Amino acid sequence: MLVLYLVGLGLSESDTGLLLTATLLGDTLVSLYLTTQADRIGRRRMLVVGAALMAGAGVAFAFTDRMWLLVVAGTIGVVSPSGQEVGPFLPIEQAALSQVVPGRSRTDVFAWYTLTGAFATALGALAAGFATHALQTTWAPVESYRAVVVAYAGLGVVLAAIFRSASPAVEIGPAARASGVRPMVARLSGLDRSRGVVLKLSALFAIDSFGGGFVVQSFAAYWFYLRYGVDPRTLGTLFFAANVFAGLSALVASRLANRIGLVNTMVATHLPSNVLLMLIPLMPTLPLATLMLLLRFSISQMDVPTRQSYTMAVVAPEERAAASGITGVARTTGAALSPLFAGLLFSRPSLMNVPFYIAGVLKIVYDLLLFRAFRSLRPPEET
Repeated sequence: MLVLYLVGLGLSESDTGLLLTATLLGDTLVSLYLTTQADRIGRRRMLVVGAALMAGAGVAFAFTDRMWLLVVAGTIGVVSPSGQEVGPFLPIEQAALSQVVPGRSRTDVFAWYTLTGAFATALGALAAGFATHALQTTWAPVESYRAVVVAYAGLGVVLAAIFRSASPAVEIGPAARASGVRPMVARLSGLDRSRGVVLKLSALFAIDSFGGGFVVQSFAAYWFYLRYGVDPRTLGTLFFAANVFAGLSALVASRLANRIGLVNTMVATHLPSNVLLMLIPLMPTLPLATLMLLLRFSISQMDVPTRQSYTMAVVAPEERAAASGITGVARTTGAALSPLFAGLLFSRPSLMNVPFYIAGVLKIVYDLLLFRAFRSLRPPEET
């Protein structure tokens, strides 16, 4: 609902793209600090701070329509314009999970973790679509979208309470912390032994996310609205189904990775999904475009648990939160830049299909480079 809400406030498509870029860049800075310091200061503590920033950003977005205030709130707070997780949560949660499960179970656990997140995302899209449709019988459209933003802020408060009750077992032990990073650069970045691998992965992930940022879920929903006049309730149902397929595919990815390896699974499932992405705007009817979208979602996220598990496997245990955070920041940075250009393309009806083609090509380049760079670096459980 985010792009529909911002356009309803009076922002142009170009202003909306600029705001989403500022929001994602702000999330990058917040996530970078919280994740690189989480192993040292405390993972649970940093998760609570992130949830508080999420709640604050939701309140600000709900109660102002001034562009500069929205930019400030989006930059400082935690808002998800992509429909996927942003901020410090996912990197720190991944490090915490890797702390309490054995290496051979890590990919399976991450698959269930991804499935849970995908179902929650799907339910959120469904609830937002039906809620706004129901409210618009008596409320103005922008007010119905505002109610969803208020609910987002409320969920930030719920998250903070959940994080406060997390087990102490997710924290790095005193011995590991004492034997971990020491130099100044290492203390600031949270990385020492794993720096080279993390920087290379970060560069590749940034390319992938820059491509994906052209078709973030908010803009993809807006494309269906412009191209076929799809109403919010139908959009909610469509992306509910898409995220369900994405979540279920994570379990398949885990089994496939056990057979052919993490890197091979990442590439073999991601390549065809990018071809399907470029086929969406070529479809002449809504049913065919919907079919391409659902087919893409059914395989596009199979690289997520495998990518997360691979990153955790090839870095030092006491550097996992920092590694996950920095690679996550690289993804957020890449995704933050492209909505600005996507907004300009969407503002011209003749160019609104172009983001799909740009995204597909860039993500295919990422797949090929990833396979070339990391096919020989296998995680411990595969050797």
